[in-house]
Formats: sequence, structure tokens, C-alpha cells
Amino acid sequence: MTGMTSPRPRISKAVIAAAGLGTRFLPATKATPKEMLPVVDQPAIQYVVEEATSAGLTDVLMITGRNKRPLEDHFDRNYELEDALRRKGDLDRLSRVQESTALATMHYVRQGDPKGLGHAVLCAAPHVGDQPFAVLLGDDLIDPRDPLLTRMTAVQEERGGSVIALMEVDPSQIHLYGCAAVESTGQDGVHRVTDLVEKPDRADAPSNLAVIGRYVLDPGVFEVLRETPPGRGGEIQLTDALQTMATSDVSGGPVYGVVFKGRRYDTGDRADYLRTIVRLACEREDLGPEFRAWLKTYVNEEMRALE
Repeated sequence: MTGMTSPRPRISKAVIAAAGLGTRFLPATKATPKEMLPVVDQPAIQYVVEEATSAGLTDVLMITGRNKRPLEDHFDRNYELEDALRRKGDLDRLSRVQESTALATMHYVRQGDPKGLGHAVLCAAPHVGDQPFAVLLGDDLIDPRDPLLTRMTAVQEERGGSVIALMEVDPSQIHLYGCAAVESTGQDGVHRVTDLVEKPDRADAPSNLAVIGRYVLDPGVFEVLRETPPGRGGEIQLTDALQTMATSDVSGGPVYGVVFKGRRYDTGDRADYLRTIVRLACEREDLGPEFRAWLKTYVNEEMRALE
């Protein structure tokens, strides 16, 4: 029927970038992937996969690298462990062990050379094909009570193009992030991105809106990435490709930013990793009451010792 436009395809695929070396956590990450470091009693990567599936993205491709085999093992069956728990009658732990294997349809591809996030995303092209998809960073956790990815997929399905997550940060911290210049779309919390700069000096930053580790991308990004030369650090930067899409008439644009004001945990930073564990442990029904009481006593004793 003429005059009708086809609905945009529903997004069902997620790409999780988990190939980093985790050098900030050495020596703990010498033989253990940083994404497998526990956040209370669950590895960080499982929180990320759970976020993707909660947003309806049940086809998950993980971009890994050398020494990342434990990531695959975690989302696979462990028949010996399951049988041992079953024979002991420990059905609660058995259920928790089996949770990770039933979350999503998992796929894996290795990023042979550490050439940056843009290159990692490009490794997903054969799997993703010509459909929009989400990208999640494996050490960036979003609290499940703040469904950022669900909002981002809705914006992409409504507007097309690509969508990135933005968060206001203190200007003194903007050099740690990609930074966006934006203009209003008239929709609350949704902006049109007009420029992107990777880790700018404070004086050169166009705003205090930092790019955080969630993206919903049009497949046109692959063609742009193929033409993107190495940038900061000699790596192919996804930010550089998105900057091209935001400022040029190329496939994959325009680029929109969703401003996130919820709870985010950066488990790639040692101090924030520790804060994350404390926060989430305090909120647990099974651990929280006892842990909070101990923490209060500990902090009071430490403060008195410093007086």
C-alpha cells in the first residue's frame, strides 16, 4: 500500500565488548578475566548479560580475547558441579548455577589484536548483519532498577539512526570519557549529538556529557568503522566513527544521546569496584542487615582512630 512506511525492525542482538586486558587490576587479572571478578557473589559480566536480556536482547555475542575462556565456561553447563549440588540437596545453589546458562543464546568471537573498541565492534559485523544492535561494555554496570537500555532501544526504533548513552560528570573527570556536544530534540532527556570528542582536555570539552558504555547502533556503523583510521592511543575508536556519523551524511546516522540519571557502577576502576560491592551488598536482603551493622561499626571505629 503506497504512502505507508515499514516499521523499524525490533532489536534482538547485543554485542558485549569483553576483550580488554584489565591492567588496572593486575595481578588479579593475570590469569582471570576482569569481567569475571566477583561483584558480591556474581561475576560482573553476568550483570551485563542480565541487563541485555531484560531489555529483550536474547541473542548475545561476546567479543573476547586471549585468556578469556572462563567467560565461555561461566555461561556453559557444568554437569559435575550441578550433579554434586543435586546429590547434596542444595537446590538453591543449583538454581543459581543454572541461571547463567539459561539467560540468552550466547556466541563468542575473539578480537585477535587489541585494536580498540571500534575494532571490537567491527568483529561483530558477520554476526549482526544488517539489523540494528546494542553494544554493552563488560565492565560498565547499570542498575536493573534503571532500565537505560530499554529506553535506548525505544528511541532507536522510533527515530532510527544510532543512540548513545550520556551521563553528566564533574568537568574535572571529562578527560576520562568521550564527550558529546548536543542540541535539543524537544523530547525529555533525548538530544541530537552534533559532535563527539574522545577524552578531551577539560578546557576543550564541549560539555560535561560523558559517553558511557551503552550504545544502540545502526548497522551502517560497520562501513564507517572500516574507513576510520586509528585515533587516540593508536586504536580504532568507536567515538571517532560515531563523530563521523553525527556530523556527516553517512549511513548509520544521525546520532542521538539519551541522558542517564540513574545508578551506574564502573567495575573497571578499582575504587568504584569496591564501592559497587559495598553498595550492592548493603542492599541485599540476605546480606544487607548484618553487613550494614558491621560497616557502621567499622566506619565509626576508623573515624575515632583518626581523631
